[in-house]
Amino acid sequence: MKPSSSSVNSTLCYFKSSKVGALNIMSETIVDLCLELSQDDPFYQHKKKLLSCKGLDVKETVSLSGSLSQQLLNAAMEKLLQFGRIANLDKVEVYFGDDACTQAGVYSVRNEISALTWIFSLIPASSCKPQTLEAAIREAVKVRISEVVGAEEEEARVDDSYRCEKESRLVEWGQRNGVKTKLQIAQIEGYGRGAIATEDLKFGDVALEIPISSVISEEYVYNSDMHSILEKIDGMTSETMMLLWTMREKHNHESKFKPYFDSLQESFCTGLSFGVDAIMVLDGTLLLDEIMQSKELLRERYDELIPLLSNQKNVFPPEMYTWEHYLWACELYYSNSMQIKFPDGKLKTCLIPVAGFLNHSIDPHIVKYGRVDVETSSLKFPLSRPCNKGEQCYLSYGNYSSSHLLTFYGFLPKGDNPYDVIPLDVDVIDDEDEDEDMESEYSWTTHMLRGTSLSSNHSIFHYGLPTPLLNYLRRAHGLVHHSETDLWKNLEVEMGVLENLKSTFDDMMQNLGEEDSVDRENVDWDVRMAMEFKERQRKIVSSILDSCSAGIKLFELVILPFVQAFLGDEDEGCSGRRKMASEMVADPVVVLGSFIDVVASGNSSDVGGAVAALTPLSGSATIGGFGWFSVAFWGY
Repeated sequence: MKPSSSSVNSTLCYFKSSKVGALNIMSETIVDLCLELSQDDPFYQHKKKLLSCKGLDVKETVSLSGSLSQQLLNAAMEKLLQFGRIANLDKVEVYFGDDACTQAGVYSVRNEISALTWIFSLIPASSCKPQTLEAAIREAVKVRISEVVGAEEEEARVDDSYRCEKESRLVEWGQRNGVKTKLQIAQIEGYGRGAIATEDLKFGDVALEIPISSVISEEYVYNSDMHSILEKIDGMTSETMMLLWTMREKHNHESKFKPYFDSLQESFCTGLSFGVDAIMVLDGTLLLDEIMQSKELLRERYDELIPLLSNQKNVFPPEMYTWEHYLWACELYYSNSMQIKFPDGKLKTCLIPVAGFLNHSIDPHIVKYGRVDVETSSLKFPLSRPCNKGEQCYLSYGNYSSSHLLTFYGFLPKGDNPYDVIPLDVDVIDDEDEDEDMESEYSWTTHMLRGTSLSSNHSIFHYGLPTPLLNYLRRAHGLVHHSETDLWKNLEVEMGVLENLKSTFDDMMQNLGEEDSVDRENVDWDVRMAMEFKERQRKIVSSILDSCSAGIKLFELVILPFVQAFLGDEDEGCSGRRKMASEMVADPVVVLGSFIDVVASGNSSDVGGAVAALTPLSGSATIGGFGWFSVAFWGY
């Protein structure tokens, strides 16, 4: 299983979000690292705002000196890391942003490794000499990468009953043709075929290197007898040419790539091959539509393509171009092809023998690949984090949802997939009075939700739900931002937001139905996969419902009764509460906990202080989700 073309695009370009100026050696002991967030970044405004919250600008210079103390050097590294984290955020990470950020500032394992690798790239190895500051920085980054927590580390459990004879012959063929590998192919419990490290591999080590001469690319089509026929067909792409070439080459006993084709499965077991029973299990899920639309599109293309080849039966034998063979070839390219950038700058879809055995993980070892090394004319797969001997070595197929991975690759990833999002289409709010920060906040045209267990913020006005969505819904429901008299209206808006979300996902949970009581071990593979996917969807929706219910209960049982009982009338205690609030800055989560304890105790003499602590300082624009609430409180 390997990445489709788009996955390698994202891997190749994830450094584009930042621009690094030349390394300025001002003296033998001073180095300036010039950082700039590219204005071409599709999330430039969002990232600019995130940088600003960290006290950083879109252009920064980090000066490093050999005379820096360890403390100052650590501070410089932290600044680089903060910039690198934000510069390397992808769409989902930008959207969930600080809601998923830990207290240590980590957004995700993927992002942390990308940021550290990005810092490492700022100082090319060619510019480093031993015992220099640059070398020390690169070494420090290696140490930080080895300390990244959360990444999957476990020794692979090999199924010794599977002999891997075809796979071994392919590796031997590859080695005869210049392939270099530090991986062993094995049958791994829970994964199927995979690649295991044969030695301890460190950051930067090349686990696999494949000469470009051993890669299947469009050049083989151009040199075949079918090219002169296919190039005359309007709309014919190089990818479709390769697909048709592969369907015939698979049966060529004299093919240079016979060991590769022999090692492939007879069926790929992706969502595109789901039978009727599995499709029925998926009723109520978005995956059902995704699979059906994809299969219909493939069938339409096949029905349009094959008649064009019927007059050339000597080149395109009908028995090799059946629908079943066409679907097999499509699944091969969906699950095994990579887009490779060649020295001439062109991106070409290729099949990569041996590399196909590397499995995907949410926390992969290899993320930077897909470019031909000009000096060696080969593809290299370097590690972005260590992999110990005996561990399975993982490749990133891309930042894909489980539905995409099941449809086109035929598996569901281990663990909670942060890219399992439920999209919500919304109308863009048009407001001429918006400032730049507000424009960034409300510029999302598609909002999304995911399992709230992935959120780091379950405090009041957050609930584990994404801030961009909550703020959009509050505004759409009529939130009054700078009012001193509309506390009740804003509280009603908050309740309305939670109740509407809960109603939406109650309907979704009902559509998903009850969990099947069927024994999954005794059903066909496709039905089992469909059942597992649907159960994951129930888990996500259930977590969203739990978060909405918890927020509603907090308002119904605590906040609304309290506001009604203690803040209904202007009195002497009101001014005292205001004064107390203006003198306090407290962590909202801690304060809310104290607030709830006080209200529950029924001691009215303590409630005024609890309210004041709950209310942030006057004059601050927004403090987390409390900004609008604090403004509203000042009227009481």
